[in-house]
Amino acid sequence: MHKLADLIKQVRSLAEIGLHYQKDPYDQERYKELSDISLQMLSMVMDQPLNKIAKAFPDQEGYITPNVDVRAVVLNDQSEILMVKEVIDGKWSLPGGWADIGYSPKEVAVKEVREEAGFTVQATRLLAVMDKKHHAHPIDVYYVYKIFILCVENGKRMDNHHETTEVKFFPIGDLPELSLPRNNPDQIRLVYDRALNETIPVYID
Repeated sequence: MHKLADLIKQVRSLAEIGLHYQKDPYDQERYKELSDISLQMLSMVMDQPLNKIAKAFPDQEGYITPNVDVRAVVLNDQSEILMVKEVIDGKWSLPGGWADIGYSPKEVAVKEVREEAGFTVQATRLLAVMDKKHHAHPIDVYYVYKIFILCVENGKRMDNHHETTEVKFFPIGDLPELSLPRNNPDQIRLVYDRALNETIPVYID
């Protein structure tokens, strides 16, 4: 099912690109129909209402590209890893979220840690770039690249994080129940090893 969903998303992307570049009205009509069919198929594969799937895709123009999710990896003095409890499902993830226009990947990581965990950090090193389809996640409506960046606390902590319900450091051998759409145990162990040992090459799918 995951592979089928990825193929459907690829078809939709090609249809949207065709809509943007093709000026012939008949071809535009065909591309629009193909895009609509792809959303219907994705709705069926994900067992989600069509209107919910459609809302996930606001009108886009131009060449459609993957969404980018940036995650921060923060360790304390005991080599425990920082995690936040998500409001949406009550489970845990590395601080992070969608990349914002106007922010570099490092700036996104710093901003997300501040907003979700209440810590001020410095982003220091790229750990991994992953294509979500190659890792064990639930089927996602989006096609996603994930960037993991090592961040170091600068000693300042705030209590006004507002996007999560709990913040805690965990030993790598005792991780909490994870928010699997955002991260899975294998990913966290992979980036954790690289955070501890900078001689391990950056992981790239």
